[in-house]
Amino acid sequence: MQTNHVGEFRTEYNPNWCPGCGNFGVLRSIDLAFQELGLKNEQIVVVSGIGCNGRFPHSLRAYGFHTLHGRVLPIAEGINIACPEISVVGIAGDGDAFAIGGGHVPHAARRNPDIAYIVLDNGIYGQTKGQPSPTTAIGFKTKVTPQGNQEDPLNISRLALAYGVSFLARGFPGDTNHLAHLIAEGMRHRGFALIHVLSPCPTYHDTWKEYRSKIVKIGSEHDPADSTAAMKLIEEQQRIPIGILFKQNRPTLVERLGSTREKLEFKQLISTFR
Repeated sequence: MQTNHVGEFRTEYNPNWCPGCGNFGVLRSIDLAFQELGLKNEQIVVVSGIGCNGRFPHSLRAYGFHTLHGRVLPIAEGINIACPEISVVGIAGDGDAFAIGGGHVPHAARRNPDIAYIVLDNGIYGQTKGQPSPTTAIGFKTKVTPQGNQEDPLNISRLALAYGVSFLARGFPGDTNHLAHLIAEGMRHRGFALIHVLSPCPTYHDTWKEYRSKIVKIGSEHDPADSTAAMKLIEEQQRIPIGILFKQNRPTLVERLGSTREKLEFKQLISTFR
């Protein structure tokens, strides 16, 4: 891979997202996050699934893996185990991550691999013309639900905290600098970091005005180590707090596997002297 100077992370590929798509802000934030961390291109791998978000690896000068629908986490975990020195960033939409790929999230949380998982939540299936996704609000009308969606939505931040992720943040692509810092902090964190991005879809579920009227930044008075306080922020109804919700330090998957290997090697060494 060609080594570029820090900051040269964008390729010439221009994704064909709809005008006003939140993904453009997310792409800019990822670029800024890589710059903030001072990483080189060959120190990063970006893994994406299927959907509008699958195009991210094509737009970034780093190693990339465009995988199957819902399978971002298993691929990302495998890369982390094989190459723990590389920064692994997974990117998926709300359907990719919490519908077909939803079964992988609790296991990633308990294993605690050292990866950053950016979940772009637009509350709709945008690439396939606007069907309800797991996070679509009840009552929301689409082409296939003309009477309104009849299923309660999942709350990604609530689920992630309940599953036991060791880092949880919520961000908004309307503030690219703030989101970039959240992504960078998630990548700095040693463990499974989930960044829940409220990313509007202007074509099928335009939430730009709603989010701008409700979003507030989490203040310094919040203790990210307090899971109860984090849940209270997540459950707020009149406003949407963004920032680092929860952070906990515990052994990563690779650290635990390394400890197991050392024990096995020690037992094998002892057995040779018997």
